[in-house]
Amino acid sequence: MKIYIGSDHAGFELKGKLMAFLLGEGHDVVDKGAFKYDENDDYPDFISAVAKEISANPEGARGVILGGSGEGEAIDANRFPYVRAVEYYGGPLEIVKLSREHNDANILSLGARFLGEEEAKQAIKLWLITPFSGDERHMRRIKKIDEK
Repeated sequence: MKIYIGSDHAGFELKGKLMAFLLGEGHDVVDKGAFKYDENDDYPDFISAVAKEISANPEGARGVILGGSGEGEAIDANRFPYVRAVEYYGGPLEIVKLSREHNDANILSLGARFLGEEEAKQAIKLWLITPFSGDERHMRRIKKIDEK
């Protein structure tokens, strides 16, 4: 699967580890930055680059974005048409599964200051293998969102 990944300084170190993990799982990973650690960078510069790719091909790729909390990153990504970004910063992994089953989420926003490397890997792996249910009620709701 093609996966676009991006992060600001807060998730920079974890992003490198997750890229290696995803490549090891056989995914085609495209890094949209940051390409160096800069404590003064701004997450929209990198998150928007990922979201633009997913917006252009919402069914053919997925995105993983990282920031301190993942909150602002998800907000930024969701400004783009056909992007359905969800946030995960710890807690029950069931929420990650439901984001795929019910919402067909195509970007996973991770809170790097709240997740360890292994927890982030578990969340990504579950998120990537979980299919969208395709239930009519979920499709109807996504269509309503996309029509706005």
